[in-house]
Amino acid sequence: MSIAFLAVEHKSTHLDRLRDALSVPVYLVQRLIDWPLHEAKEAVETIKSLYAIKEENQRLKQEQLIYKTQLLKFSAVEQENIRLRALLEKSFELGEQVLVAELLSVNLAPFEHVVVVNKGSRFGVHPKQPVLDAYGVVGQVFRALPLSSEIMLITDPSHAIPVQINRNGLRTIAIGSGQINRLSLPYLPNNADIKIGDLLITSGLGGTFSQGYPVAVVDEITRQPNKPFAEIYATPKAQLNRSRELLIVWSSEAAIPLIPLQSETETAVENHVR
Repeated sequence: MSIAFLAVEHKSTHLDRLRDALSVPVYLVQRLIDWPLHEAKEAVETIKSLYAIKEENQRLKQEQLIYKTQLLKFSAVEQENIRLRALLEKSFELGEQVLVAELLSVNLAPFEHVVVVNKGSRFGVHPKQPVLDAYGVVGQVFRALPLSSEIMLITDPSHAIPVQINRNGLRTIAIGSGQINRLSLPYLPNNADIKIGDLLITSGLGGTFSQGYPVAVVDEITRQPNKPFAEIYATPKAQLNRSRELLIVWSSEAAIPLIPLQSETETAVENHVR
């Protein structure tokens, strides 16, 4: 029958209508047979696409995290640049020789306010040197080690600094209260000419701090008629709990070294070689 159909189709077109009629069910059968394979391919492609999208999403999240971290670092660098520019401007205002030191550690125990900086005696740092930030007096060097120095803050209970009221020149002593944001002025009588908002500056007495450095602003005054002295407190101008770069000041005319000083042992060895 197949050979007969082939022969008839070859000689005439009588079977064209039959072929057209049979093509519809044949097509449906082909589609039915191809459907599982087609759907399987579609499923595989979908899974591959989902996997690729997941990988790309993970990669983008990692890149976003890296960029955010870099952005935070750039922000920190920008703030550091602002602080250093402020310190540089402050050093020009002082008209004295200064050395920028970076904070290494902080000890704010109740009875000891001490910070450690990364400049020491190899850079010419010595005890009793004034230390400032871009806003005011921070404290003074009380121990200079070869590679670092310990700075006693003005809020340390054992620290006292001679000050005067900028408005009228009245002199007194500001003592650390043990609180990072407060100084005490215990030696002013009740009738002293002092007001809230008065700026306290260094008086220059004592030989450690030159005259004119801003120290604190008076923010609390309590007159005590039954006592000889008023209870007065002031807030330091320096950002004692935020500054990371500090200025170590030289008040003498001798130039500070631009490179670390040699130790006595190194100098002796060089002299022996010569």
